[in-house]
Amino acid sequence: MSAPPQPQRLLVVEDEEHLAAGLKLNLELEGYVVDVATSARQASERLVRAEAYDALVLDVMLPDLDGFALCRKLRDAGNFVPVIMLTARSSAADRVKGLEAGADDYLAKPFELAELLARVRSALRRRAWERDAGGSGRAATLRFAEAEVDFEKHEVAVGGEARKVTRLELDLLRYFAENPLRVLSRHEILEKVWNIRNSNQTRTVDNFIARLRRHFEADASSPRHFLSVRGAGYKFIPNPE
Repeated sequence: MSAPPQPQRLLVVEDEEHLAAGLKLNLELEGYVVDVATSARQASERLVRAEAYDALVLDVMLPDLDGFALCRKLRDAGNFVPVIMLTARSSAADRVKGLEAGADDYLAKPFELAELLARVRSALRRRAWERDAGGSGRAATLRFAEAEVDFEKHEVAVGGEARKVTRLELDLLRYFAENPLRVLSRHEILEKVWNIRNSNQTRTVDNFIARLRRHFEADASSPRHFLSVRGAGYKFIPNPE
């Protein structure tokens, strides 16, 4: 008889005591194992091991370090645990800021509990799909030029040298790989890759393209794979020759 599956572990980073307690209770009622940290320092201590948690619910406003900075710190350290940000600010610009910091989702306060639970389930499902790319029907690997990308293991190498690439950058790369040679508008990328609709924050797409060029182009100032199409968007060419 196989052992029963282990419950998924969540970390709630929230300095408002009553909200943290409420989140912990309701998430535990859903069957999760939940820990609470009331500061970025406490969260960092708990997140030393990259696989210690299956998802992170992170408040933006913390007493010692804001959630954006903590999220960037995690991603820079190679920790790609799914992050759902909670914030009192709901503008598209703030959501883009969260995504650029490396967050997977962004929920404005006040929020309905049912919506938060749905976002948590979605983040966990997405992580499961990434761990089992064959079951998702999506390509697990990509090779072009000198780059080798394993989407499932979140491993990237260029010319045999490992590169640190965020999950959001990989999401964009995967969408390009699924749509080679097709011109993708900035609005399509925002909507299809990061689920941002009706936003004028198209500059963030340009920023992510610049990151991909730094990672994968031999000369980022003269790209051969990630091309700008004037007035239309961007196009991915795996094999320019």
